[in-house]
Amino acid sequence: MPGTPVDLTAAESTRVAASVLLPLVAQGAIIRRPRATAWAERHQTDRRARAVLAGLRDRYGDAPLVLPVGRRRLVVVTHSRDVRRLLEGTPAPFTPASFEKRGALAHFQPDGVLISSAAARAVLRPVNEAALQSARPVHDHAPAFARATSAAMDGLVERARPAGQFDAADFTDAWWELVLEIVLGAAARTDRRIIDLLDRLRRDGNWSWFRPRRPWLRHELEHRLAAHLDTPAPDALAGRLRPAGLATAVSQVPHWLFAFDAAAAATLRALAVVSARPEIRDRLRAEAARAGPGPALLPDARACVLESLRLWPTTLAVLRDATRPTVWGRRTLPAGTGFVIVSAFFHRDPRRLAHADDFVPHAWIDGRHEADARMVPFSAGPAACPARNLVLLVASHALSRLADQDLCVGRGRFLREDPLPCTMDHLALRFGIGAV
Repeated sequence: MPGTPVDLTAAESTRVAASVLLPLVAQGAIIRRPRATAWAERHQTDRRARAVLAGLRDRYGDAPLVLPVGRRRLVVVTHSRDVRRLLEGTPAPFTPASFEKRGALAHFQPDGVLISSAAARAVLRPVNEAALQSARPVHDHAPAFARATSAAMDGLVERARPAGQFDAADFTDAWWELVLEIVLGAAARTDRRIIDLLDRLRRDGNWSWFRPRRPWLRHELEHRLAAHLDTPAPDALAGRLRPAGLATAVSQVPHWLFAFDAAAAATLRALAVVSARPEIRDRLRAEAARAGPGPALLPDARACVLESLRLWPTTLAVLRDATRPTVWGRRTLPAGTGFVIVSAFFHRDPRRLAHADDFVPHAWIDGRHEADARMVPFSAGPAACPARNLVLLVASHALSRLADQDLCVGRGRFLREDPLPCTMDHLALRFGIGAV
């Protein structure tokens, strides 16, 4: 039976707001703020958030925690059964189009499936799943995607070799060229205006309802996307949306690009750990040698990316809103109540996970993590990320290609052994070439 939500005291609400919610908002839910992520790493904010939530969970016996945030009431869940209920109960009675999310994403993708109405979602979700081939581990266009990934990572290393190093910004530049090629085709590879516009709108999105819309920027972004989608390249992922119409295709692509940004962060963090641990690097090299060229699944590299997402979730909090009055335990919560799943709390729960702070990619291969309702690197249930398999394919091939280089990572002494830091600023990562 679900626990009955408890109202936190004023002091407890303040502690949760200051130690859990504020650091998530400060870092930027839509695009990370470099100074805030650096601050979060210095203060290991995820460790503090976990301690606060664990203490309240122990005090209130796993009951959901209710706190006021302005005029809203947010319910922070602390038990895996509540995570499962929220995610399996999507889109009704728990919609992913939460108040905060609608305010944020409307800046750059007002018609995206994630914040669409129930009626629009019923149309758009199947369109996205078909284009992304959600149920298939290897997309039809995977051979082209794998070739593009290898070429992009090789290009990154070659450009960086004279200086003997590359940093997160260099990786991100190469990554966006790769993503533009995968999503829109080779002709879009150097169209950085798309990314510049998207970043500006995402920075607005960090402020949700508090920042005025800039429709002229969104219209320019949509115009540039439409130019590439009018006659899409044969291997362009977004071309698979064209049967639904140009307007529909243009409306969905910004979210795809947004999602690939999170994949870059996960790949960078996984690369940092792999570069600091020769035994894992050697395992990835051996896997790549066995697989040969082409779009192989690379389970070890894939597991490293998933473990990076477990340890350092790119979705800092999973949000849902109740679409109708909801009975929870002995209490009825009104329609519009917001629910929060703090990913890092569940992913690193030492009370229920012996290796909470350790890098254990094999747990994704043997099924332990896949079977655990608390592990939601791509969300779960009917609103789970439809691009999970595609993103993991690209990220694992990028990681594998770079693992074949002699890389060392700055501050590697913090990553060489377990336990790993609770918060890692991926924007500050720097890699040396040929220094192992």
